[in-house]
Amino acid sequence: MAWSYVALAAVIEIFWVVGLRYSVTAIQWTGTGVAIVLSFYFIIKACEKLPSGTVYAVFTGSGAAAILLVDIFVFQAGFTWVTLTFIGLIVIGVVGIKLTTDEQVDTEGGG
Repeated sequence: MAWSYVALAAVIEIFWVVGLRYSVTAIQWTGTGVAIVLSFYFIIKACEKLPSGTVYAVFTGSGAAAILLVDIFVFQAGFTWVTLTFIGLIVIGVVGIKLTTDEQVDTEGGG
């Protein structure tokens, strides 16, 4: 479940990063603020079961790769094969971190 929180936070990060760039109305800024709060809420929940350094590395790496892909496919940012190579390296690193990190088991039964 903790990895689901990290993934959800990374997906929501896409929305607030785009919001920081393109928001102009109060409603858009409010939505951006809500997305920021939700994203960090899910990061905090993930840190309850996973090491915070691991959570942060996966969150920032996967979020950065996803945002770059959104820039390329949605906002027609420039694309190079070098960029794709480095995105691939980020993804490989994120998968490697996930595969080598175990969730902490709650032995007290508190949640």
